[in-house]
Amino acid sequence: MQRQVDVVRSQRSELENHIIDEYRSGYIGRREFMRRGAVVGMSLPLVGFLASACGSGEESSSSGGGAEANKAAVSKGGVVKSGLQLPGSDLDPIKVNNQGALGTLGQSGEYLIFSDSQLKAVPRLAESWEPNEDGSQWTFKIRQGVKFQDGKPMTAEDVAATFNLHADPDNGSNALSAFTGVLSKGGAQATDDSTVVFELDAPNGNFPFNTSSDNYNLIILPKGFDPTTWPKNFQGTGPWKLEKYTPNVGVTYTKNPDYWDKTRQPLPDRNEIKFYEQEEAAILGIQGGEVDLLAQFSAVNGKALLNDPNINVIELRAAQHRQLHMRTDQEPFTDKRVRQAVALLINRDNIVKGLLEEKSDYGNDSPFAPVYPTTDKTVAQRKQDVEKAKALLADAGKSSFDIELRTWRVFEVPQYAALVQNDLKAAGINVKLNVTDSASYYGDAVYGKSPWLDSSFGITEYGHRGVPNVFLGAPLKSDGTWNSAHFKNKEYDKLANEYVAALDLQSQRTAAKKIQEMLLDEVPIIFSYFYFYLSATTPTLAGVNVSAMGQVDISQAGQKA
Repeated sequence: MQRQVDVVRSQRSELENHIIDEYRSGYIGRREFMRRGAVVGMSLPLVGFLASACGSGEESSSSGGGAEANKAAVSKGGVVKSGLQLPGSDLDPIKVNNQGALGTLGQSGEYLIFSDSQLKAVPRLAESWEPNEDGSQWTFKIRQGVKFQDGKPMTAEDVAATFNLHADPDNGSNALSAFTGVLSKGGAQATDDSTVVFELDAPNGNFPFNTSSDNYNLIILPKGFDPTTWPKNFQGTGPWKLEKYTPNVGVTYTKNPDYWDKTRQPLPDRNEIKFYEQEEAAILGIQGGEVDLLAQFSAVNGKALLNDPNINVIELRAAQHRQLHMRTDQEPFTDKRVRQAVALLINRDNIVKGLLEEKSDYGNDSPFAPVYPTTDKTVAQRKQDVEKAKALLADAGKSSFDIELRTWRVFEVPQYAALVQNDLKAAGINVKLNVTDSASYYGDAVYGKSPWLDSSFGITEYGHRGVPNVFLGAPLKSDGTWNSAHFKNKEYDKLANEYVAALDLQSQRTAAKKIQEMLLDEVPIIFSYFYFYLSATTPTLAGVNVSAMGQVDISQAGQKA
């Protein structure tokens, strides 16, 4: 066995051998070795061999991101009916921005990589990938023999064109949250029929996740395709072909007879999606038999499902969260002592143990969720301290003030806002709640035209990502596209860049600790909790695969045989 390992290592890069050494020394566990190996482009069979040959078999802590429900044998044929959140926009891949829309997008469309249940990067339309020495260039081998649903073959040119489309700021893609400072228009080039080279704006050790299902807008489209026409034909490479799309109602699909992956040929004959505007209606829908699967529900509104013996609940520990931003360029939050005080007033036990029924991890005012292997768990957890908060406010000359808190009605957010309002009363801070619908809160989603980005105090929901890069950049960097706190700190920007550029876990953890400590001090955003992703199925349905990002795969689902 050792001779085989030596032969393998002689053919690997310095970076790959560094990751192997981290695993052999016990610095990382088996799961993290599997994850990091996949990220830098080692094939899954190779990583599996090395994990068995070099390790103790011990697992690192569990993580979230996707899970398969009820791996029982299922009957072929029939129809699987899923309930999804009503899309918050049309189904233009450029604009998709919520669970219902991205869950629909992923039925007919596919990504280069799928971010799986162990936070691993799993090949889909990309067969393999590898970085150069510093991670500033990544080379992807593109799968051959794949067809779009109009019968045209997918090529490396299509892949490069898709990425350049989303990287162009003039197109206003939601994917810019992941691409700003990472990939510019023209940075993706097809060098031959099966190869795409990404020239990055700066080194990036986790770049494969930028190309994955985490960056949910990035289904591969034909070169020259007009994304605004997507709702008419759902032109992708996925296992399901559009039969009928009715806006605000739902979608019906049939099997794609030309689907490339022979291991994932759809078992059901039909795939039906029903949209629900209200979570309460969706919960009644699965309890009443309208749907077999509810893609997502909250612990707050879904207590009936959590306690229903006729419902199977899929629970994923994840990095999804709510950000409570405080505008650092506007009173009363220009003084960090005021921001620290607000963070100290919040009773996180009431949120995690009460509001969320313990279906959540605690947040510690940085994007580093406990589920991430790079999170430094030695950093002390912030807890409620009313007297310290009052002292900080007094020192800042802000012993009491009035403030409006803006947000919108989604899952537990209104209840969370009410808890914040109540907690802040203890220090004389009077919070007026302004809870609206999604369209009113997000506005045009650009600075100057969006309560989300313009309000002094607001709560915004963020979906799961396999790595924290988007959370570190879009809402927190000085040039971030989602910087609702208007936080501008050159030292933070430098640390975030160091983290993103790091290719090995040890360097990432070193940068992560510095970031965690800095954000605990600066507090532009309060991260109170990272809530679990909850889905529900009827007891007779098996083979469902959901991700904490919101993708729903029912290709291998069906009624238990």
